[in-house]
Amino acid sequence: MTSLQIAPVRKTLVVQATAHKAFEVFTAGIDRWWPKTHGSRSSSPSWGGRWYSRHADGAEAVVGHVLVWEPARRFVCSWEISADWKPDARAVFASEVEVRFVPEGPGTTRVELEHRKFERMAAPGSAKMRNDVDGGWVKILELFAEEISREGSRT
Repeated sequence: MTSLQIAPVRKTLVVQATAHKAFEVFTAGIDRWWPKTHGSRSSSPSWGGRWYSRHADGAEAVVGHVLVWEPARRFVCSWEISADWKPDARAVFASEVEVRFVPEGPGTTRVELEHRKFERMAAPGSAKMRNDVDGGWVKILELFAEEISREGSRT
């Protein structure tokens, strides 16, 4: 029996910040740059064993759980969102997001994002999710890079 393999989504950008600072802004500072709107509800992603959004109405939605936490190097989280963009508590079907912070030189870091294991989701949702996040991560990383730039201009 063969299983369907779906190629991971990989995105890379270089920011003017140390790996420590880039990790800090991506994680602890995520509420400053992550999109605040999703439909008609505002959200602020937070960390602490789980990745969740708190919406304007006070409701929380779990995006995933932290699987690996290596400050200034990388983190890996499950992505517990269904193909119709709703929280999906069946973590066995979760894809994964890994973000690595690789020093490139003095004050410069390459940020490598990989969203993988889409095949855990049932078809056709797996292909839909991969397609959706392929473009979505570009926009998310642009917002992150803008926040890094703002941080640099404040120092």
